[in-house]
Amino acid sequence: MASETSANSASPENSDRSEQSDLPAGRSPHTFQVDLRGLVDLLSHHLYSSPRVYLRELLQNAVDAITARRAGQHDPPARIRLYADGGRLRIEDSGIGLTEADVHGLLATIGRSSKRDGEAGIASARADFLGRFGIGLLACFVVAAEIRVVSRSARTPGASPVEWCARDDGSYTVRTLPDDARPEPGTTVYLTARPGSGEWLAEERVLALARDFGSLLPYDVRVGEVPVTDLPAPWDRPYPGPAARRVALARHCHELFGFTPLDAIGLDLPLAGVRGVAYVLPSAVSPAQRAGHRVHLKGMLLTDRADELLPDWAFFVRCVVDTDSLRPTASRESLYADETLAAVREALGERIRQWLTGLAAGDPERLAEFLAVHHLGVKSLARHDGAMLRTMLPWLPFETTDGRLSLEEFARRHPVVHFTRTVEEFRQVAPIASAQGIGVVNGGYTYDAELVERLPGARPGAVVAELDADTVTAHLDSVDPEQELALGAFLAAARARLDPLGCDVALRAFHPLTVPALHLDDRSARHERARSEAEGQADELWAGILGSLRGSAPRARLVLNHLNPLVRRIGSLGSAELAGTATEALYGQALLMAQRPLRPADSALLNRAFLGLLEWATPPVPPGHSPSDPQEDGR
Repeated sequence: MASETSANSASPENSDRSEQSDLPAGRSPHTFQVDLRGLVDLLSHHLYSSPRVYLRELLQNAVDAITARRAGQHDPPARIRLYADGGRLRIEDSGIGLTEADVHGLLATIGRSSKRDGEAGIASARADFLGRFGIGLLACFVVAAEIRVVSRSARTPGASPVEWCARDDGSYTVRTLPDDARPEPGTTVYLTARPGSGEWLAEERVLALARDFGSLLPYDVRVGEVPVTDLPAPWDRPYPGPAARRVALARHCHELFGFTPLDAIGLDLPLAGVRGVAYVLPSAVSPAQRAGHRVHLKGMLLTDRADELLPDWAFFVRCVVDTDSLRPTASRESLYADETLAAVREALGERIRQWLTGLAAGDPERLAEFLAVHHLGVKSLARHDGAMLRTMLPWLPFETTDGRLSLEEFARRHPVVHFTRTVEEFRQVAPIASAQGIGVVNGGYTYDAELVERLPGARPGAVVAELDADTVTAHLDSVDPEQELALGAFLAAARARLDPLGCDVALRAFHPLTVPALHLDDRSARHERARSEAEGQADELWAGILGSLRGSAPRARLVLNHLNPLVRRIGSLGSAELAGTATEALYGQALLMAQRPLRPADSALLNRAFLGLLEWATPPVPPGHSPSDPQEDGR
């Protein structure tokens, strides 16, 4: 018996359904038409990321066929064999097999799957299947010009073997074969490569893909005589002790991801249907870098780029897990975002939290080694987890005026924990604040300011305050009133020069002596300055609007150090013009020391002050003389 049909034609089942449809009189039913060439193009360019998935689909169909047979029979054979040679591939399985009716109803009906519909009598095993979308075999057309399937059913012992042969033009043939064509139940799939795709069916490539996709499959899979499966999984194997386990998992991580981990975190979550391991990266990574986790679904590799498996804060680990609870998307290359995935993500995050807590309680040396590399990830977690913040307070490092310390230690040293919101502000005031005994934390790094603000909640009694210009100025020593009065003319000239820049001038005495001037401002002062500049450049309408937003924030200030010898000499200059130019130079130097971005007006001031000082330092050439005059250069 032989038949030839087009995949564009209605199947018998569709006809039956159409005849049963409740249609108006005189109107005949129509069926959808499928252009297989267009569908293959859709699969290869849009659904699947690479032609390599064809082998996963073949393995998946074979595994599901064996699973179906084991659901109805006691201890049947469970083996899968792949043979690649000269642009051809053959894959044999000892699974449930197909009858001719199955071939017409399943292989020739796009989008239909026995695993979903259950008409093969194996609905009870449905939860154990990998594929559910009925398009797996079509993925082979990405690399094959022809697919030939020879199958014999294990459910119908008397049924003859059946052959289904399809081409990428959308046509297929079905015929029954003699019994000796396939003596045992199961299925054999033959692929013939498309032009230019022969490399995908080469033995070396097939072996590499089979090992990548199928190393954790529960059945005996081989390419030729070379084993593919490697069970039990590394995280499930027995080891002589913890040290041997760490060494073995480190070797596995290096083979899989290419790095030797700082540590390995077991991810055994029976209730969530997840087993695996998380490997801690040995070097720091950006929080914005999305992790590439490997996810196996019932032993079959689903994806090696899963970035939604763990919480965002856990960017310092790479995972490999096997799950039977998560759902794949139609391409089976990523995870379906649903409540189950959210619950698993939370459970895995909790497991990593427990690992961190365990290190803090019992292995401070390893915790310190970890935090030296990945403190940013723990800080990200501690922002939203008060318990983790309390646990990590003695360990998380912060840049402070007392050096690199934990918040716990710093809070013990200082009754008030001041902090800045930018690195520039900290660098500007750190030397002065340290000399005056003010404790300041650099909150300019990622998450640091937020964590400092949360300190009172984690450490009752701690006082936290953002550092501003008034606080710093209040801790600087005042100058004797008579001395300040004597410098009144100089201070007036200095204030006149800097007033157009929105900066006041103050005279104080502070350490270190080597710092002649300190530029102080805060966010409110900078906002007010930006508003004022925008108002000056705006048209009449916007100038009025911006003028109505004028705030009462204090202006920036240049604090001159009366203890510095240079400031003393500048203050004693008899020329108000020269004193003003010197003040501009001190202002520019203070901005540069604070590493603040220079506005155009600041750059112009620095240039003007530099040229002005050169003019004061260079005596004018007498009339009638020039540098080339022999009398001038001694010749």
